[in-house]
Amino acid sequence: MVRQKIQIKKIDNLTARQVTFSKRRRGVFKKAQELSTLCDAEIALIVFSATGKLFHYSSSSMMQLIERHRGQAENSDKLGQPSFQLLENNGYGMLSKVLMDKTRELRQLKGEDLHELDMDELIRLEKTVMGGLNHVIEAKVLLHTISYFLVSLLRFSVLTPLFFNGQE
Repeated sequence: MVRQKIQIKKIDNLTARQVTFSKRRRGVFKKAQELSTLCDAEIALIVFSATGKLFHYSSSSMMQLIERHRGQAENSDKLGQPSFQLLENNGYGMLSKVLMDKTRELRQLKGEDLHELDMDELIRLEKTVMGGLNHVIEAKVLLHTISYFLVSLLRFSVLTPLFFNGQE
């Protein structure tokens, strides 16, 4: 079965339009991430929905990329001469990318920015979160056990003189 080519025009049905927006937005964000990863390109993507909700993706610092874009626009008359700001940003590009990757991972661990993950990445994230949750539960059980033991010792040390006073 061959996919039919659709006519590109505004979708009249509101529900179908929202579903299409959501699916295509995820697709565009995934393509942007793939392009960034495969080609080491710096990408900033900003999307506003019809309701005004903001969606964004950035392979590194969004603000740095916007400033870089502004610098390019201002220096468009100086072709072939990179600005000082561009040279400076390239020096920090690698560290900035690592920082943004780690920030994205942290947001994903908190359950945010999951729209750009595929099934394998979601399963890996779930395993990581479950492992962390198991460590938290183990620490909680250990703390509860120690607390119970200490309370028992304190009760025994308070009650012991009452029962054994003078009966040695």
